[in-house]
Amino acid sequence: LGWKFYDADDYHSPENKKKMAEGIPLNDEDRFPWLCALHDVLRREDSSRQDAILACSALKKMYRRVLVSGASAMESDQPEQLGENTALKILFVHLDGPIDIIARRLEKRRGHFMPPELLRSQFDTLEPPHAPEKFITVSLEKSLPEIVLEIECAIFQG
Repeated sequence: LGWKFYDADDYHSPENKKKMAEGIPLNDEDRFPWLCALHDVLRREDSSRQDAILACSALKKMYRRVLVSGASAMESDQPEQLGENTALKILFVHLDGPIDIIARRLEKRRGHFMPPELLRSQFDTLEPPHAPEKFITVSLEKSLPEIVLEIECAIFQG
């Protein structure tokens, strides 16, 4: 697509990386400053009229709201109070698949601070997106070219 790509893992604080490396799952308090920093990255790209892709485990609805609206999302439980003019237009791609497939992929990853043992905690935390969130769900059981094509089609059709 020629868009800028950001890996959210690059924005974790040293404390978050250390915690995960020790096998301790992050909590909301650990994640909120990270998510706000990611919102700022996306806001900067949007202000420059640049499209971007962010790879991020936005596991909870609230996390996705912070990515869309920044810190103001934490102050209100009512999306309509967030202000449509400040919200970023984001299409969330929920990569969905069985834990065993994801575990096998994680085990092949080298030099990453998050050990595969934390995968279960991510599944336990996961709140899959649902309406009215703007999202698509793509199966990880498809081939990589099929996954990419499905995402591209959703971007250009929506």
